[in-house]
Parts: sequence; structure tokens; C-alpha cells
Amino acid sequence: MDAKLSSDQGLNISGISLVSLLGVGLTTAALFLDGMANRLPWQNNSLTLPLLSCAAISAAAGFFVVPMLQALKTGQIIREDGPQAHLKKAGTPTMGGIFFIPVAVIAACILSNFNTQVLAVCALTLSYGFIGWLDDWQILRRKSNKGISPRTKLFLQISFAALFCLWLMFNQPSNITNIALPFGFSIPLGFLFWPFAGFVLVAESNATNLTDGIDGLAGGTVAIALLALGVLVAPTSLGMMIFCAALSGSCLGFLAHNRNPARVFMGDTGSLALGGALAAVGLLTNSLVALFVLSGIFFVETLSVMAQVSYYKATKGPDGKGKRLFKMAPLHHHLELSGWSELQVVTAFYLINAILAAICLAIA
Repeated sequence: MDAKLSSDQGLNISGISLVSLLGVGLTTAALFLDGMANRLPWQNNSLTLPLLSCAAISAAAGFFVVPMLQALKTGQIIREDGPQAHLKKAGTPTMGGIFFIPVAVIAACILSNFNTQVLAVCALTLSYGFIGWLDDWQILRRKSNKGISPRTKLFLQISFAALFCLWLMFNQPSNITNIALPFGFSIPLGFLFWPFAGFVLVAESNATNLTDGIDGLAGGTVAIALLALGVLVAPTSLGMMIFCAALSGSCLGFLAHNRNPARVFMGDTGSLALGGALAAVGLLTNSLVALFVLSGIFFVETLSVMAQVSYYKATKGPDGKGKRLFKMAPLHHHLELSGWSELQVVTAFYLINAILAAICLAIA
């Protein structure tokens, strides 16, 4: 604990100041882009309005919902084999996604005048949030880290992904199956696009879920990715721009309660919904290449888990035990066990995602 405190003091930043810097940065970016409205495709629309309004409403909602979650005894069950510093978080309310996800969904629907595309993406987001809620509820009910079975979770994710893909198939142009690449190139996938689209939805939601393991980590990185994605899709879909800005703002509002030390966790209710939202926007607007870049943190976190499991199985000896490639997966836990504090990990990941966002916007 002493080492952790000294490293945070060396970083010279606290949870609240880090989240404040993130909020100022995203707000400044939104204001700057809105100020250029005469040269951008959203002359009569705004990034700043949905961003700040959802941030304020989500933050305010948290002051009412978090005590309710505490009263309902929705305390998180902490893994005993995880970083020892996390054991003190036992009992912190989870399922925080139940208040900040609906705020963004309602605001996006209203501000977009109930745009059909926005309604479809909101439905997918809420559906994945529902899967997460089922998992969180089972964990709390059983007082263990085991929620619904992986098979059940995957079945539900694939089912909702299939429904969304069916909607895309019958309501979007046929060229949606052509994956747009930089410099005007594209890859025509034809029918193969649809299983690929389902994979994107399931993989992105699970990748975001894996990233949600440290106070403020998933909320902040997703907020950055969403705002950048909103800017990128504005030329083709103002409704999606509004949705992305609203959900980015809701993440900021949630961080008012989830920043280190967290008063509430988003749980699978929030993380699965956020990943599903990112993937749905990427598919609907044919911006999968940008989504892949913006999801760099989530991709690396997922790879670390896959590498850990594969290496353990490949090195398994007669005693049934294998070697570990990382001290613990996902990567953020490996960094913690290597001596990084939570704030150092979160700060580094925020900076990396901001750089990835800047690269996407620069080459767009």
C-alpha cells in the first residue's frame, strides 16, 4: 500500500483530477469542433449539447441511484486471486450501468427526433445491457464471481446480434456489405459480411467488458472512443453523431462516481452495453477500420487474455499445471502486479486512447 501511495504521489494526480482533465479535454474538443460548424457537416447540430447534458444528468442521477444500490446490497464480489489491493473494494455497489446507459439512450432519441438508426442502435445497446444485468444479478444472488453461464451469455449475445443484423439487412443499402478502407478502397464481403458483423458485436462487447477492471478505466477509454467515433460518422449520420456524443457524456457523468476510489462499478450491465453500442455504430456507418483503431486498448486487453490462456495450456505439464505469460490477465492487472498503481494504468490508457483518437481524426 505504501508503494502504491508513493507512486500516485509521484504521478501527482488523483482520481478526481484525472477525470476532471478528461472532462475538460473532451468538452474542449467538442466546443472546438462545434465552433468550426460552418466548415463541418453538422451546421445545425451540436456535439457539446448531448455531451454536457448527459454528463450532468448521469452525474446527478448517480447521487440518487448509488445509495439505492448500496441499500439493496449490490456489493461487488472481488476475486481472491486478483491484485490484493482490490480486496478492499469488496462491497462497492455494482450494476451502475442501470443509470448512465438509459440517460444516454433517452437523450439520444429525443435530440435526434427519434431517428430510426438511433432507435435501432439504442435497442441493441439496451439489449446487451440486459445481458449484463442478468449476469450481474446472478453474481450478486449467488454471492460468487459466477453469473450466467458463458454458453448462455454467448447465446444471448449472438441472438441480439442476429436481430440487429437482420434489421441492417432489410433497412440499409446493399453496399453496407463492402468494408470501407482508407484512401477510397473497400473489401466486398457479400454474404460473409453478416457472420462477420455478428462477430464484431460479440467481440467488441466482450473486449470492453474485459477492460472494465480498474476504477475509471472502461468509462474513460470508451468516452474518448465514442466522441471520436461521433465526429468521424457525422458526415454520413448526424443521428449517430448525437448518439455517440450522448453516450460519451453519460460515461463522463458516471466517472464522477466511478473515478478512483470508486463509489460504484458499472458491472457487465454497463460494459457489455458500451461495447455493443460501439460495434453497432461502427457497423451501421461502415466505419469498422476506425472502430478497430479506436478500440486498440480493448483489443490488446483481449489479446492478453487469449495469450495467457493459450500459453498456460501449451505449457501444461504432467501435474496439470502450466506457466503464465503474464502475472495476471487482462493486461491492466499484469501492470498492477508489476508495481503500477491504478491511477498510473488509467492515465496511460487514457493517453493511448487519446492518441489513437487523434490519429483517426487526422487521417479521416
